[in-house]
Amino acid sequence: MTTVSPTPQPAMRLRELVFGAACAAAVRAAAKLGVADALGERPATAQELATAVRAEPRPLERLLRTLTCYGIFEETADGKYAHTEMSRLLREDAPDSLRAISLWCTEPWTWDAWPRLDEAVRSGRSVFDDLYGKGFFDYLHQDAPDSAEVFDRAMTASSKQSAEDLAALLDLSGASSVADIGGGQGHVLAGLLEKYPAMRGTLLDLPTVVANPDPRLREGGALAPRVRIVPGDCRDDIPVQADVYIIKNILEWDDDSTCRTLRNVVDAARPGARVVIIENLVDDSPSMKFTTAMDLLLLLNVGGAKHTKESLVGRMSAAGLKVGDITPVNPYLHAFECTVPA
Repeated sequence: MTTVSPTPQPAMRLRELVFGAACAAAVRAAAKLGVADALGERPATAQELATAVRAEPRPLERLLRTLTCYGIFEETADGKYAHTEMSRLLREDAPDSLRAISLWCTEPWTWDAWPRLDEAVRSGRSVFDDLYGKGFFDYLHQDAPDSAEVFDRAMTASSKQSAEDLAALLDLSGASSVADIGGGQGHVLAGLLEKYPAMRGTLLDLPTVVANPDPRLREGGALAPRVRIVPGDCRDDIPVQADVYIIKNILEWDDDSTCRTLRNVVDAARPGARVVIIENLVDDSPSMKFTTAMDLLLLLNVGGAKHTKESLVGRMSAAGLKVGDITPVNPYLHAFECTVPA
């Protein structure tokens, strides 16, 4: 049975950290092999799991031994392997599955980009053009369709999970219309419209994104009669008026794009309109290890950045928004309540 010593000494901890790629690779391998999906409620041997996922037993046992060190699977006293809370999140059918996110954060291009972090820190810009001769999203859609599909699945899974938390948190009583700006496939909007049956909604995002909205929003869907879908780029224009504007996890680009989006909301909205901005933060958050890592990845791939409370409030205020309460949505997200001044 694998056991892990309590608190490693600093030198050992640093050794563990510099081998962090091995842990990430192990999680990716388990996700790609479908080990968590193959393991049911009954503990199984490495041989049984190897047969189920069509792998060699001995190397699979080595992979599982590594993962158990991090609490992903556990080894029983009789040498079998069982689920833990974390390993269950690698199942495709888990309600809060992180399988797609695990694959996305370890896609092949990430292994090319991370070693050049020092260059990005020196220059303050993405390394992607130098690596692949084109921007990040152009590369995904033109040269790496499999990776683009993983990205879409990861963003969809993440959006669905946070949509439930947002619908539970936000009180939109008294509002008759809500607009989800840069809202992807509209999972957040759909959740809010289900909560408020009299409310009308607008979804704005890039044409390729809104071409495949949440089934509840598309023609024939339960919410379609109350929804307007607007193809567009919020960095250029927001031709939408609503009582409440939702802006979630899109203010991570370069400062110019972020500020233009915020100003476009202020220009489009009526005085007194409510603007709710939801973002990951790199400070004052229990998810800082995750969000600071994502912040560095954004620097590498698009030259973007996650925000501190101070940096986000500064940009909101500069755009002309009046910032009010800041509320945790879940361990990963904060909601900033703003209004458009009269």
